[in-house]
Amino acid sequence: MINKERLYNRLLELGAIGKQEEGGITRHSFTAEDRAAKELVASFMNEAGLTVREDSVGNLIGRKEGRNPEAPVVLTGSHIDTVCNGGIFDGALGIIGGIEVLQTLNEQAIDVEHPIEVYAFNDEEGCRFSFSMFGSRGVIGDLQQKDLEMKDKDGVSVAEVMKAQGFDPDKVSEAIRTKESLKVFIELHIEQGKVLESNNLSVGIVSGIVNELWLKCTVTGEAGHAGATPMNLRNDALVAAAEMVQMIEREAKKNGTTVATVGRLKVLPGGINIIPGTVEFTLDLRDISQDVSDQVEKEIFKEFGRICEERGVELHTEILQRIPPAPCSEEFQRAAQGAFHQMGLKPFTLPSGAGHDAMQMINICPIGMIFVRSKNGISHNPAEWSSLEDCVDGVNVLYHNLLDLAVQV
Repeated sequence: MINKERLYNRLLELGAIGKQEEGGITRHSFTAEDRAAKELVASFMNEAGLTVREDSVGNLIGRKEGRNPEAPVVLTGSHIDTVCNGGIFDGALGIIGGIEVLQTLNEQAIDVEHPIEVYAFNDEEGCRFSFSMFGSRGVIGDLQQKDLEMKDKDGVSVAEVMKAQGFDPDKVSEAIRTKESLKVFIELHIEQGKVLESNNLSVGIVSGIVNELWLKCTVTGEAGHAGATPMNLRNDALVAAAEMVQMIEREAKKNGTTVATVGRLKVLPGGINIIPGTVEFTLDLRDISQDVSDQVEKEIFKEFGRICEERGVELHTEILQRIPPAPCSEEFQRAAQGAFHQMGLKPFTLPSGAGHDAMQMINICPIGMIFVRSKNGISHNPAEWSSLEDCVDGVNVLYHNLLDLAVQV
């Protein structure tokens, strides 16, 4: 159904913005690269015959009108930002694929009952401010004043960068969409794992998205002279933190479904001849079951207490974000299965281990996700790759899925 050359050329063109010497892409929110990407995507939306606007939190939106403009809107899309030195498909496929579907519908002069909109969400990754899904949080009305005070590594706040790009931090509520105004949100995305590849399948139907708990942990011991302090008289924050990191791995491995990652570590004072007095590290904990995740979290904190007592250190934890699991709607899954059958593909269902904007959108409308096979399961990496054929399969599934949902009265 769709124009595969146009689809892939647009993916590659967008992937050139933020290109790094290392070979990957870096596009963080409210940067020059982010703005250039939005301008390019807006040009694609215009070429597709969509009406284009940018909301008060920096989400870029393209709309195909329905026969009934007041009918609940069918939404699709994904995010426009990337991690540091990431790949060209993460987020981008859902945006470019959504635009391609709507352009194809317009070229075929196909009318739909419900309006369809493509969202290019702002700052899903959270790399700049350690606060993810900014744009979709804005849509559901979950942005607080404290969120706008979050700062990047240079000490610049979200509110400051918003003002620098012409946004008014006092008007973030204007991006909110109501439950009554939306029918469903469907996100097309690369899998970022190996399940589809291991089953030799190009596309899959997502059953739900795992929960996401982000913690900032600060271990406080006592800095001291590396040569003058005997080993039995030390309160070494790094040694305690190292034991905590190993414990986190052990606890996560016990049930076979939980994943836990310590992705950032900061040691202070940071001298070669100084016993570390303070260590900061992050914890990312996920599971498809909230009950299982809660139990693992409980065991981790129990072990935190034991280690602190044995090592003579203190621990302070701060919750950066806590997002519950997000099940995909049964209506979407039925429509997706119908799309698979129309294309002669075998329906296959799998959970998402990665977080997505759909996790926020579930608060105001039903959600669905379509996964496209990732080569070797690699993502957040310059080697991230999905073949043209697999991308085309995914976008064609999205085409049938959106058409089915948008023609229903």
